[in-house]
Amino acid sequence: MTSQRHNIEDRAAREIPEAILDATRAAVLAVGVRRTTLTDVARRAGVSRMTVYRLVPDVNTLILELMTRDLGAVLLAAETAARRRRTARSRLVAVVVEVCRRLPREPLLRRVLDVDPELLLPYLTDRWGATQRLAIGHVRRIVTEGHADGSIRRGDAETTARMLVLLVTPYVVSRGLMSGLDSSAVTAELERLVDRWLRP
Repeated sequence: MTSQRHNIEDRAAREIPEAILDATRAAVLAVGVRRTTLTDVARRAGVSRMTVYRLVPDVNTLILELMTRDLGAVLLAAETAARRRRTARSRLVAVVVEVCRRLPREPLLRRVLDVDPELLLPYLTDRWGATQRLAIGHVRRIVTEGHADGSIRRGDAETTARMLVLLVTPYVVSRGLMSGLDSSAVTAELERLVDRWLRP
């Protein structure tokens, strides 16, 4: 059992070509998660089926890898936009708000949440996924910078980072609960919540 699990993790950890990830996106947006197959992804990517099978154990792994790539791009854009802010706390607040604003609009995440939300359930209740670990790493780094400049209250950076990711996850995956509310007001409340929680 352990060796099989490690084999799957090793395969999933290999670098997946952009063409295959792009093909995965196209397939999921076209037919949904359940109807997407590795054969379909291979056809859309213009590679052999065995090429894809050697990289990943299943379609879900490809989708999660794609979501991690997408989050990485959103995080990078948000951090770039916030880089001129004076304190680490103000940068982190800006990054969190921007990510929470943009991610729910990402077509892939919306498609998964609309038709196959159970794909994400283990990562909301049981364990951290690669996408969440990426977010935690970014938050932990900025929290550490906030400890250094005095703008973020002292505490264990890892704990703060994990708690912050948990805190804002509903803003990303449960946007339907905010329907009927003014989006700018929701954003302002989120900004106040994060800023005051991080203050020394």
